[in-house]
Amino acid sequence: MPATTAKPSSLPPRYSLPELVLPAVLPTDAAALTALLHSVIAAHHDVKTQAMNHMQHMLEQFVLARHRMFGTSSEQSSAQGRLFDEAEALAAGSDATQDVAPLPPDTQPDSKSNSKPARGKRSALPAELKRVDVVHDVPAAERTCPCGTPMVEIGEEISEQLDLVPMQVRVLRHIRKRYGCPGSVHAPVTAALPPQPLPKSNASADLLAMLLVVKFIDGLPLARFEYVLARHGVTVPRQTLARWVIGAAGVLQPLLNLMRDALLEGAFLHVDETVVQVLKEAGKAPTSNSYMWVQTGGPPGRSVVVFDYDASRSGQVPVRLLHDYRGYVMTDGYSGYNELMRTDGIEQLICWAHVRRRFVEAVKVQPKGKRGLADEAVAMIGKLYGIERDHQDADDATRLLARQTHSVPALAALRTWLDQTLPGVMSKSALGTALSYLHDYWPRLTRYTERGDLPIDNNRAENAIRPFVVGRKAWLFSDTVAGANASAVIYSVLETARANGVEPYTWLRRVLRELPAVKNVEDVEALLPWNMSALDHGQSVTPMGVLQ
Repeated sequence: MPATTAKPSSLPPRYSLPELVLPAVLPTDAAALTALLHSVIAAHHDVKTQAMNHMQHMLEQFVLARHRMFGTSSEQSSAQGRLFDEAEALAAGSDATQDVAPLPPDTQPDSKSNSKPARGKRSALPAELKRVDVVHDVPAAERTCPCGTPMVEIGEEISEQLDLVPMQVRVLRHIRKRYGCPGSVHAPVTAALPPQPLPKSNASADLLAMLLVVKFIDGLPLARFEYVLARHGVTVPRQTLARWVIGAAGVLQPLLNLMRDALLEGAFLHVDETVVQVLKEAGKAPTSNSYMWVQTGGPPGRSVVVFDYDASRSGQVPVRLLHDYRGYVMTDGYSGYNELMRTDGIEQLICWAHVRRRFVEAVKVQPKGKRGLADEAVAMIGKLYGIERDHQDADDATRLLARQTHSVPALAALRTWLDQTLPGVMSKSALGTALSYLHDYWPRLTRYTERGDLPIDNNRAENAIRPFVVGRKAWLFSDTVAGANASAVIYSVLETARANGVEPYTWLRRVLRELPAVKNVEDVEALLPWNMSALDHGQSVTPMGVLQ
């Protein structure tokens, strides 16, 4: 009798039993027959385990999908879907006394320690804002005392209101005086026009600054800015606005080059990426994804944020962007960074926030009201963050001591718990994937304790990339590769300005006025955000930045 093959017919192909070739004649020996039976049972057990693992994974994904769509959010921004009742919802939790702004400390008429505190809970209006005095005097007829004596001024009461000057659209007429020889013997002399950021356009430096800020900081698409100008009686097609944006990016490129040099001088940097859609890109469908890569870091006192556009998410992109860098690089667990980490002199740090999020997702799929293993992991990771929070304002030496004293033992306890827990959890479950992620990246997760200045997570890069993500919700896509590259340049310089505490519009206004006239690298360096004091870039600017 020929050998037969046994196959189960009731299981789907993904979980079918491996082929069992049975001998033509079954063994009569009890031990051999028992061994054959055990092999069949073991095969069935493996398939059952795989099926249960897969079903658990699918069920958890279903629960997480429902939570993302219908679950509550702890962020107040979740109310953005109720735009029409926003005023009522926010006003309901306040009272009229909160609308009274106290005076700044240096303008209080009576600064005695026993003076009554200002009404309301709102903080004082910023002292750097321009003040316009509106004097209210008592009518002359009411300044006579009932006793018949004229009253004298003995003081004043001051309160402040926040005012706003609407954006003004106007035309700058550049009048260039011309002088000539009375006898017409020599050629006339005409006053030179100061260098302009876009010489062939009729856009001033201040208009370009406002255009870039409202698009790249405030997330206003060019089409809507076109409508804003139209309300003021000015017709500027969005195509023209787009050309201005791309042209301005070219003007700002030398500034970005110096920012990138400063970025690579830092002891560590953060890297992240996010999708962007480009409609007109050779070899790619309009609906396909391209990517913005963000790097942030820099030496102390010089924070840098750099965006780079690339059509690919491959591992060659970070290698190209950071080929001159040597130091620590903080990333998430994306495998595209593996090629970069093979470079001599680069040490990878893995983000603890990504680990925590995986365990938080595992908590969401647990039965309600029950505390499980995922909760234990979240609590232990919370201890690590608590240590960082307690020493966030400490110097590097103090923070290193705290990490060695407190974080290292906490990590050792977490590692013991991980080794005990991992073998008994289904690998494809939410908890199983979180545990595997923690196990696979453990050496790079604990590396931050080696020094006091290294970060525990990649939140700095995620915070830097957030303005781009928020803006993308409004303008949705880039039309061309040139537009995407221009966006990368402008996001880089504006977010670097913000990272250094510089008000973007005021700074960019000065940069676009002065950058076209620079003669050397030193002049460009003087315009970097960390080289400009608040006084340098804050003079003679009204609340909306109208030219004085």
